[in-house]
Amino acid sequence: MTNELKLSKNAVVAYLQKAPADFTKADIIDFITTNGIEMVNFMYPAADGRLKTLNFVINNLAYLETILTLGERVDGSSLFPFIEAGSSDLYVVPRFRTAFVDPFAPLPTLTMLCSYFDKDGNQLESAPESMLDKACRAFTEVTGLTFNAMGELEYYVIAPDSGTFPATDQRGYHESAPFAKFNDFRTLCMSYIARTGAQIKYGHSEVGNFTLDGMVYEQNEIEFLPVDARDAADQLVLAKWVIRNLAQREGLDITFAPKITVGKAGSGLHIHMKLTHADGSSAMLAPEGVLSDDGRRAIAGLMDLAPALTAFGNANPTSYFRLVPHQEAPTNICWGDRNRSVLVRVPLGWTAHTDMCAKANGRENATVCADVDARQKQTFEIRSADCSADIYQLIAALAVAVRHGFEMPDALEVAAARYVDVDIHKPENAARLAALPTLPVNCRESAECLEKRHTIFEEYGVFPAGALKAVEKRLRSFDDDRAARALSDPELMLEIVREYFYCG
Repeated sequence: MTNELKLSKNAVVAYLQKAPADFTKADIIDFITTNGIEMVNFMYPAADGRLKTLNFVINNLAYLETILTLGERVDGSSLFPFIEAGSSDLYVVPRFRTAFVDPFAPLPTLTMLCSYFDKDGNQLESAPESMLDKACRAFTEVTGLTFNAMGELEYYVIAPDSGTFPATDQRGYHESAPFAKFNDFRTLCMSYIARTGAQIKYGHSEVGNFTLDGMVYEQNEIEFLPVDARDAADQLVLAKWVIRNLAQREGLDITFAPKITVGKAGSGLHIHMKLTHADGSSAMLAPEGVLSDDGRRAIAGLMDLAPALTAFGNANPTSYFRLVPHQEAPTNICWGDRNRSVLVRVPLGWTAHTDMCAKANGRENATVCADVDARQKQTFEIRSADCSADIYQLIAALAVAVRHGFEMPDALEVAAARYVDVDIHKPENAARLAALPTLPVNCRESAECLEKRHTIFEEYGVFPAGALKAVEKRLRSFDDDRAARALSDPELMLEIVREYFYCG
């Protein structure tokens, strides 16, 4: 048993003693028949970003083998707006590596995420997870590297205000109980998410907290570890599903909405990215410990395509309540080290070449942490996206942008020109701020920015033209003028927020 499997909370991994990527159909049948599993659930994302579910009773072994091998038919026209009713049949086929025991089912149930296939048995090109798969394959084909990702999932927990131990308004970052009211709920969510196989980094309370109409709103965050980008998307959609189901069970309300009200912290979906070599080693740092040229090329691609990326990452009007100047959410297209005023941040890395573990534990002459490879922890993050996004499409678009950076002949020059090492919102840096391009200010502008860059997203067959047009059509369907008025009208903002409260 490898170290990676020893502490897994996924019951299928624990039983099979295998990494999920190595699961076979025989393994799934073995687990079902040996562990008294009565039901199998197929789950798959639709155009609204939510997981849909198909339930199977395990009648006999032959039927079980049939559904695992052939999948099942579904009505694609009810799942995706671009599929016509006259030719709507699709197949959903389970991906064995995603198997987990459903923690909410009343009967012993094994759940798996599925991929979509068309009538000819080919992966549905316009399905979200298919676009992500193609984006990752194209990235590796061009660069020889693997595209890894992970998300910071922010959300608000909402419950009646008890009036005791009130948190300091907008000062909830890493707060402990009793001033943070929902730490126990968050850790329970983390435990359940881990049972689905997700690799969690940590959880904590976040900045946002306030009371409104007798209810307390407390912001929390669960952050994941970098994994293959396809697995990262699966983890995030399952995490949202878990958090919502637990909230329902516990009598709480949850929202991943980008913004709730004026003057209070919004919820983002920061996506961290990491590039690795075929042997799993990091491509992020040069030998001297600074960001590598490959890392800078990747960031250049994000800088160049940033306006178009909002079409995927900021998908309804409330997204643009969060993306306003002079707050922590970014509005200017730039990057920097350890700088939270920028669009793309390179977080603090463990490059100090000192044994902090030994110093913290009173053993300054020892090397108690020398066997830990800190280079693996270095990432870069884009801070604009939020949970209105279709997570598969968003990460696919990021993979396209990073690949694009490797194909830009002037990538290193672009990266150098967009680098800032100051807080761009301070008055003394006004000239630097004014020289930086900005993100779109509403859904319509995001659609226009995407439309101008179709060619790059269509390259290597990643995004079908029809899928891009569908994104643009949806963005243009929103009333941006009404949303603009809401920025100075808190009551109208709340009205719009309620319309998209359960987005994604």
